[in-house]
Amino acid sequence: MALDSGPGYRVKNRLLGKALTSRRLSTEKLSNRTALGVLASDCVSSSAYGSEQMLRVLVPAAGVAAFTLLMPVTGAILLVLLLLTLCYSDVVMIYTRAGGSYVVARENFGPDIAQVAAVALLVDYVVTVAVQVSAGTNALISLAHLTGIGWSGMDRFQLPVSVLAIAVLAYGNLRGVREAGRLFALPAYLFMAAIGLVIVVAAVRGLAGDLPHADLHAPGVVHIGTEGSGWLYGASLFIVLRAFANGGSSLTGLEAISNGISAFREPQGRNARRTMITMSCVLGFLVLGVSTLAHFTHAVPYEDGTPTVIAQEAHLAFGGGPVGTVGLVFVQLATALVLYTGANTPFTGFPFLASFVAQDRFLPRVLTRRGHRLAFSNGIICLAVISLALLLVTGASVDKLVALYAIGVFTAFTMAGAGLTAYHLRRREPHRRTKITVNALASASSAAVVVIFAITKFTEGAWLVVVVFPIGVWALIRINREYRSEAAALEGIQPPGADRPLTHRHLVFILVERLDLATLKCLRYAHELHPDGIRAVHFAIDETYAERLAARWEDTSATSVPLDVVACPDRRLHHAMAELAARTTADGDTSLTVLVPRRLYRHVLGKLLHRGTGEGVAKTLSTVPHVAVTILPFDVSRALHVMKEGRAPQPD
Repeated sequence: MALDSGPGYRVKNRLLGKALTSRRLSTEKLSNRTALGVLASDCVSSSAYGSEQMLRVLVPAAGVAAFTLLMPVTGAILLVLLLLTLCYSDVVMIYTRAGGSYVVARENFGPDIAQVAAVALLVDYVVTVAVQVSAGTNALISLAHLTGIGWSGMDRFQLPVSVLAIAVLAYGNLRGVREAGRLFALPAYLFMAAIGLVIVVAAVRGLAGDLPHADLHAPGVVHIGTEGSGWLYGASLFIVLRAFANGGSSLTGLEAISNGISAFREPQGRNARRTMITMSCVLGFLVLGVSTLAHFTHAVPYEDGTPTVIAQEAHLAFGGGPVGTVGLVFVQLATALVLYTGANTPFTGFPFLASFVAQDRFLPRVLTRRGHRLAFSNGIICLAVISLALLLVTGASVDKLVALYAIGVFTAFTMAGAGLTAYHLRRREPHRRTKITVNALASASSAAVVVIFAITKFTEGAWLVVVVFPIGVWALIRINREYRSEAAALEGIQPPGADRPLTHRHLVFILVERLDLATLKCLRYAHELHPDGIRAVHFAIDETYAERLAARWEDTSATSVPLDVVACPDRRLHHAMAELAARTTADGDTSLTVLVPRRLYRHVLGKLLHRGTGEGVAKTLSTVPHVAVTILPFDVSRALHVMKEGRAPQPD
């Protein structure tokens, strides 16, 4: 007999494609080129707004001097990038399971401390999705602004377009790893080519003395502070540190390869390290290039976020005319695409990490299950829902979201560097001192960024992350404690012969609401159990109805089991059931099985018109010794279909 998979399964097949079997898991891996496009898109795309976030702090404080200050701040960020690249190259060679800094912290500091890294990464992934799609929408609006195509009122589409982008990303990932790779790898390469083209064209025009400056007094630009020149002119150390913290957003996504290492082909460590180094080199070139262009062109941020700095740089580099417009359109579309697909990196890393943490019993075990297309569907859905909520709260504003951004990822960097330092301190190996020094410096510099960001951005929203962190760590540890307590309780004492019955007499009660096919199914099953006695029991809440049911039961020849009507004048059905069960098993030598018919309805109306009581009965009787509850389903909708075909429905 062919079983119907149900409408839900058929819908999933239509939307997501044919289900993949678990044996296909080993083939759902990414090549290095695809992995660079998928996992590095978040990292390289952050160069589209990292320099702009630095200028948002520097320009109001230092005026034109901000473009001079931008370069040393960028240099400091590139130095941190170098340290973190060396650190994470070490991570992927030593720890070849998904989880990155979480695995490093767990192996070196224990599972409880590792939850700091887990919360850091989970928060970072959620914020990354929101920031990337918001910045991608900004890129599209900037294109409309600079080309004059449909500019009026475009800002109102910021939120709905960003929401749509998250929905598309979630759908793509629910289709599976390979489909996500094919869909999301190309934009990263287009973005690299586009920004590389802008840098080359701008360099040629700059050498020819033909590179124009942006208009610092255009309507809508951020406030231009006191003008000056020279290091720290017009800007306090506090402002420079804020700019450095904002610029740290350029390095977000650097950990994605270590978190998603399970997606690589064998040898995973070597392939991940090569991809990691390539990604860091590309990111360093892009960040330096964008900052350098801003230094020379004086591209300045706008109050409402559009046009973006990178859009202005492309416009200034390519100039006006048809060719310049084509170049600008290419750059902005490539930027929007890579920012949107940069939000795909968390959809790869978050489910892997959540699954890994759940395997350690610090998150619900449901996150360990692979879905229809071998992706961790529950993790993907959770990430999409939380990210959408964050977008709605912030109105998809990049400025508001950046305040929540870097603390999470740099906390994870700190844990990874500290964990590797502890790892190498315990071992005697070649280049041990060098590895300890590099990882310790990576950890210290990342911790400094966390402190700077928490202090300088506290009033702008960083306080929320500071509050969420301890609550999140406490929640994960609390989940783990609950899992361990439940396991200890369920394991119990298991002496020899623990599976033998404790009683010598077995009775079966069938709870009767009405005489129908569902009840007859329970009666038939009761006989198959071969108990010492069978009773059909009806609790009389409505005396008139109980009398009619008893009369009909007496007249039927469908069953030989007598019906016992138990008075229930106070209408406390569950209490009456518990009392009856307790009286039946009071001798300590009688076990009782209670059969509960459950009538199933496939259509919404049937579910609304009828309520099930099976779970409530099971919960009530679970505290009574020697009592078991069995719920037997009966498909009413199927019976209706059989009747419409002119056949008589049967109990089975």
